[in-house]
Amino acid sequence: METTPVLGFEARCPHHLFNTNSRPYSSLPHPTLSVRTLPTATAATTVAKSPATVVSESPRTKPHSKAFLTRKSAISEIEQSPDFLSSLQRLGRVLKVQDLNVILRDFGISGRLQDLIQLFDWMQQHGKVSDSTYSSCIKFVGAKSVSKALDIYHSIPDESTKTNVFICNSILSCLVKNGKLDSCIKLFDQMKRDGLKPDVVTYNTLLAGFIKVKNGFPKAMELVGELPHNGIEMDGVMYGTVLAICASNGRCEEAERFIQQMKAEGHSPNVYHYSSLLNSYSWKGDYKKADELMTEMKSVGLVPNKVMMTTLLKVYIKGGLFERSRELLSELESAGYAQNEMPYCMLMDGLSKTGKLEEAKTIFDDMKGKGVQSDGYANSIMIAALCRSKRFEEAKQLARDSETTYEKCDLVMLNTMLCAYCRAGEMESVMRMMKKMDEQAVSPDYNTFHILIKYFIREKLHLLAYQTLLDMHSKGHRLEEELCSSLIYHLGKIRAHSEAFSVYNMLRYSKRTICKELHEKILHTLIHGKLFKDAYVVVKDNAKVISQPTLKRFGRAFMVSGNINLVNDVLKVLHGSGHKIDQVQFEIAISRYISQPDKKELLLQLLQWMPGQGYVVDSSTRNLILKQSHLFGRQLIAEILSKHHIVSRTMVKSRSAPKFSRGQR
Repeated sequence: METTPVLGFEARCPHHLFNTNSRPYSSLPHPTLSVRTLPTATAATTVAKSPATVVSESPRTKPHSKAFLTRKSAISEIEQSPDFLSSLQRLGRVLKVQDLNVILRDFGISGRLQDLIQLFDWMQQHGKVSDSTYSSCIKFVGAKSVSKALDIYHSIPDESTKTNVFICNSILSCLVKNGKLDSCIKLFDQMKRDGLKPDVVTYNTLLAGFIKVKNGFPKAMELVGELPHNGIEMDGVMYGTVLAICASNGRCEEAERFIQQMKAEGHSPNVYHYSSLLNSYSWKGDYKKADELMTEMKSVGLVPNKVMMTTLLKVYIKGGLFERSRELLSELESAGYAQNEMPYCMLMDGLSKTGKLEEAKTIFDDMKGKGVQSDGYANSIMIAALCRSKRFEEAKQLARDSETTYEKCDLVMLNTMLCAYCRAGEMESVMRMMKKMDEQAVSPDYNTFHILIKYFIREKLHLLAYQTLLDMHSKGHRLEEELCSSLIYHLGKIRAHSEAFSVYNMLRYSKRTICKELHEKILHTLIHGKLFKDAYVVVKDNAKVISQPTLKRFGRAFMVSGNINLVNDVLKVLHGSGHKIDQVQFEIAISRYISQPDKKELLLQLLQWMPGQGYVVDSSTRNLILKQSHLFGRQLIAEILSKHHIVSRTMVKSRSAPKFSRGQR
């Protein structure tokens, strides 16, 4: 920690007071780090002990030193200079590391990112960097570029500096804020191995990342389990974060335990803690516990706010208490908490999904009549509800009204309108919506592609559906097997066999197990399209899950028209899968070889392989070979056919030998 008197908080306050990353959840406003902020050491200590306290500065009686005023003037000139690097080169020698850090943070606060990076480079070149330099630089650079922030962190030459808790908190916070939670946890584990001693801010930062992560509860609890080993006690902020994680994962019992633990440790839950517990009840619509919680809150003097009352509405709707939901909606209106559409949307959605479309429509009309502020989500919910009830004309009309009313729509609304037009068979409107998405630079998501592909298949625009699926795959979206199977079938019907195989491959290589019926379906399509090489690939990889009749059909088709150089390989694959190759397939294969004398080696290999697997040529095929034996070497052919004859006689004896029971023996 820097102890030289400086122009600002840095030397006199603990690091967490000027590093905003270290208190991501605190309500304490960040002090302006400039030459005008000069609190006393006593005041700084007061701030450290009580973050919510506003500190007033005591009047200064002693005049500033000449050196202080020189540095103050230098900071001001560098910050205001149009060419700050020139000023820095001229004045940098009079500035301490702490002064340069003040400039660096001022650049970050004012959005001068390029200047910040140039200043940071200059400080590194001149050996004027501190822990605070790295922490602040990572914070501001990370807001724009995670990779650049990581480069700065990994470039720190001193290993002990890399495990400084404030620097670590900065880079971990950067990763969490940018949705890089997996990378964040990996880096955190590495930091601990390297010697990091995490503090309460570290764990608050990491836990906050799990609030919106699907299935993030177990990992979050692992972090909570580490706290005692690091001598860290949970505070009100951390309890709030953990309760939010419980709520987002529907873990109401765990949330209840944390509330009880919180009380046992002397913490008083506030509205936000109770709100998270209430939200956890919404998963199963546990309105009884929700009502008990509201009673408990009021008994300790807490007044439910807008968030809590809206969450309670969510619980009632999930629990199917629609009459009480309407009453609560009226209370929200009376309290001025229903000025936007959200509570109406929740009730409409709940009603429509339980088959109460007309009641949902009544709420919708009532909302419109009251002039409630709307961004179009209410329209979106009603359009989806009308589509579910197959009232496509009404859905289409409401979608058109929405287009007229709301100039800009988000992706959810656009998808809903697109679905309505697709279900109504309005091709012109579908094309218009797609154009609108392009104009508004809205990237389609999984639902967009799914809606369009189903529509194009239904309209028999199968190649357009295929192109849309290609686009969907290129964007990294997961392909649905049922949809792909349907498209494969229809592409096969219009003789787009290569395209059908392309769909199959996209699905096959998407790191998932697909049903065995799909392998058989694509195999029939490829045989019909005479794409025997591709069909062979399917059989080679999946022969054991393909039916015997289909393998037989493939085998005969390949023997007739497949690549002659692969005939032996195909026969071996079929045999290896347990399929019994019939004489017809051998006869066709041998006939093709005889008709092409240059394939002599392939014929000899096949004839030599057959006896070892229990196969022999029949009399007609044997005669055909003997007639052309001069082309392949009479002596060699005679020896091979002799082996076939021996195996044949053995097989006949085996079949005709009498079978005795154990008693007869």
